[in-house]
Amino acid sequence: MAALGTLGAEAADITFGLKVRTPGGESRKDVPTVVNLADKAPGMLVKGAKVVTASGTECPWQLDDLDGDGKADELAFLTDYPGGQGVDVTVTLSETPSTQTFAPRTRAYIKLRDEKQKHPEVQSVTYPGNADLLDMYNSIYGHGAVMETEPVALRIYMDNRQSVDIYSKTTPKLELDSTGFYTTRQQMEQGYGCDILWAGKSVGAGSFRGYQNGEPRYVDTVRTRTQTVIASGPVRAIVDVTDKGWMYNGHPIDMTQRYTMWGGGRDVEVDVKLKGHTKTDVFCTGAQKIENRNEGFVTPDGMAASWGDNIPDKGAPDLVEPVGIGVLASLANVAGVKEDAYNYLVLLRPDADGRIRYVISFCGGRERGGYKAGFEWFEYMQSWH
Repeated sequence: MAALGTLGAEAADITFGLKVRTPGGESRKDVPTVVNLADKAPGMLVKGAKVVTASGTECPWQLDDLDGDGKADELAFLTDYPGGQGVDVTVTLSETPSTQTFAPRTRAYIKLRDEKQKHPEVQSVTYPGNADLLDMYNSIYGHGAVMETEPVALRIYMDNRQSVDIYSKTTPKLELDSTGFYTTRQQMEQGYGCDILWAGKSVGAGSFRGYQNGEPRYVDTVRTRTQTVIASGPVRAIVDVTDKGWMYNGHPIDMTQRYTMWGGGRDVEVDVKLKGHTKTDVFCTGAQKIENRNEGFVTPDGMAASWGDNIPDKGAPDLVEPVGIGVLASLANVAGVKEDAYNYLVLLRPDADGRIRYVISFCGGRERGGYKAGFEWFEYMQSWH
């Protein structure tokens, strides 16, 4: 979860410098940076930090415990990058608990449905593998874990599909505590965003699937299913989706899908860790073909993209939402590509460490000043690539 931070004089502080760059050297706002604390402060119980650029600008940051042992594993921060040679940053780590706060730019939550409609938040929820899929799906408010940044939001269904469903904002702000993915018409008139995708039988926006007999497969037979909020802070939000004992191609696999979103961005980093798989196991993700006026493509190096419009709520057929989806897989994981009736698919194999990495990006036509046509979205996809 997010940490906070001023430093006390008695703290055992560590200070070091970093130079932040973007891969192509382009000017960017809100460049995400991660510091591995085991590398920079071995043996130190880090509870506070300070991140300052050479110009004196203080960067928003958070400390995240990624493995649940009560100790921070990473420092995450955002900084603007004007281009050129890089941004010099000074980082101070401390064992003194923090008191500084930053404006929230991300949010992640799991809320339960209850008879009093209070929808209490929980940190994690686990179901046995024999739980009724529809009961499990309906027991979570929003049908699964929800994540948002200022421009976009998503939810990950708590069932065997584990689909990524997407939400677009009209103006950038955190708003899911108000709409909960169930935006009313009155809220839309007030400028709130809404659910923008009807996924149907597709992979939706970068949902992770098995791949057998030439088709995507749900995560059907498992011992347990778990969703956990790892971080919900000013800088980034992280959610884990864990399946224990997934019977796949005749053998059990333990799998965790980690979804990460950063403040200010529309991208979703996906890091899948598998244990128990074999060298012949193939998986997939991709971009669905949008219901109406679909345009799209998939490239041999693992990028899939689509654009079109659809009716996310079949009970409101007058609400038509334009949507763009993009997925880019790590080249080390790409095992092929395929187009079928519903999807532009990227086939995936784990690397030597049992990991699969890809990034999802998406947009809605309702965004003020956003993408309004397929060619605009695809131009962005090429630059994003």
